[in-house]
Amino acid sequence: MSAAEETVASEVGQTLREAGADVVFGVVGSGNFHVTNALIGAGARFVAARHEGGAATMADAYARASGGLGVLSVHQGPGLTNAMTGIAEAAKARTPLVVLAAEATSRLSNFWVDQNALARAVGALPRRIGSAKSARADTLAAVATAQSDRRTVILNLPLDVQQQRVEAMNRFGLVSGETTVHPREDDLSALTALVEAAERPVFIAGRGARLADAGEAIATLAERAGALLATSAAARGLFRGEAFDLDVSGGFATPLAAELIRSADLIVGWGCGLNMWTLRHGTLIAPDAKVVQVDTEQDALGRHRRLDLGVIGDAADTARQVAGRLSTKRGYRSREIADRLKIEGRWPQIPYADRSTADRIDPRTLSAALNELLPLERTVAVDSGNFMGYPVMYLDVPDAEGLVFTQAYQSIGLGLPTAIGAALARPDRLTVAALGDGGALMSIAELETAVRERLGLLIVVYNDAAYGAEVHHFGPHGDDLGTVTFPDTDIAAIARGFGCEGATVRVVEDLKVLGPWLGGARDRPLVLDAKVAGDEAAWWLEEAFRGH
Repeated sequence: MSAAEETVASEVGQTLREAGADVVFGVVGSGNFHVTNALIGAGARFVAARHEGGAATMADAYARASGGLGVLSVHQGPGLTNAMTGIAEAAKARTPLVVLAAEATSRLSNFWVDQNALARAVGALPRRIGSAKSARADTLAAVATAQSDRRTVILNLPLDVQQQRVEAMNRFGLVSGETTVHPREDDLSALTALVEAAERPVFIAGRGARLADAGEAIATLAERAGALLATSAAARGLFRGEAFDLDVSGGFATPLAAELIRSADLIVGWGCGLNMWTLRHGTLIAPDAKVVQVDTEQDALGRHRRLDLGVIGDAADTARQVAGRLSTKRGYRSREIADRLKIEGRWPQIPYADRSTADRIDPRTLSAALNELLPLERTVAVDSGNFMGYPVMYLDVPDAEGLVFTQAYQSIGLGLPTAIGAALARPDRLTVAALGDGGALMSIAELETAVRERLGLLIVVYNDAAYGAEVHHFGPHGDDLGTVTFPDTDIAAIARGFGCEGATVRVVEDLKVLGPWLGGARDRPLVLDAKVAGDEAAWWLEEAFRGH
């Protein structure tokens, strides 16, 4: 087909590829067949998932781990509705994602649904390719919104419009990158005054401050201000190596971190929502503490709690400017705190009563052993559930890109596709998928995707034969748990059926299977069906259910 005879579908595919779509995830049907092939023809890699929900989460995780654009391609109607949970997670997490959604525009079609309404219902932004004349501009506008505003955009491709011919024309330029949001002078002065006056400041950074330069700028300011450093769970690893890093704030915080944050007289959130998870429903804020939030968007300021100061500005730029105005002081940084952090600053350092038995391994023991056996250059992808704090807090990550934590929507079943997307984004690192048995079985079809893509994933299933969160939430009240407990499943055997390596883990010695796999070709996943002790509620569970 000559350039003069190109269709809207091919124009959209080529434009997206030029705009940075290097890997595309999806499930192909008749409605998205041509646009997906156009992307492939333009040089993009297409990863075919086994379910659109998995494909959506793969694209989300790929964008998070790579720092680039996520792209998802789905069929009209059921293709989009199948993907909606993954799209909701991406939208709530503010992932730059473009969803190519074929669209039936006739209400007489079995495939018709109000796709714009679906997008808005989960916080995504709908756009539509209006005509052959506007196809390139509409596509570029979707990419610009996704990248510059960190939004998930559903780009509807009406079936009748897709086949329209696009006339040869001058192809105008691509979208520019993000622009820096500079803080106002009065906000800088107010923030500087608060930091200068604070005796026990704590800085908490979130995903909005995950860029390396933002982490460095915040750490530099913290050193000058005498502030302790912490992150939200999703930004864990941002301050790795800093002497006064408290690790994660909130429900996953160590007892020492919670004590020190609770004693702060100033808390500054950098690209961090300061929500109920990060501050344990407000219990980590002292009554007389000042609270500041720095974010690039006005709507984010004070969304979750009252602020003494809200600053609209880029985290790195704001931190650098405040540091330039601040005199150096000791603040919250003392030798005593430094010594305590060395001893009790990380969960693996904190003693516990090992609840392992002959056939069930304590999840803390499992996680700590894995942390020692696995290479540090790793990406950890964690599903949701009662187990999730163990891999998040016991498995070290090398930096802020080392944890891909799809928890904005709190859906189980996203962990495996998260790991697949992250592994494709960072093939230089070992990707570790940490799943509960419920989430693993919910997404198990994507094992075939991982095998087909020859991904050397380590998949660890924390298998307590139950929906553990519900067991520990309702069990103490004497409720019947028959709906949330199940017969034990041999997940290792199922994994071997998909073409993975599989092993059952009941005691630490069973982890010896890791040695040969790590030293081998690693051209297919290894699934560890870890039979974990489930008789004790996780330490963060009380906070997780409070307020629900």
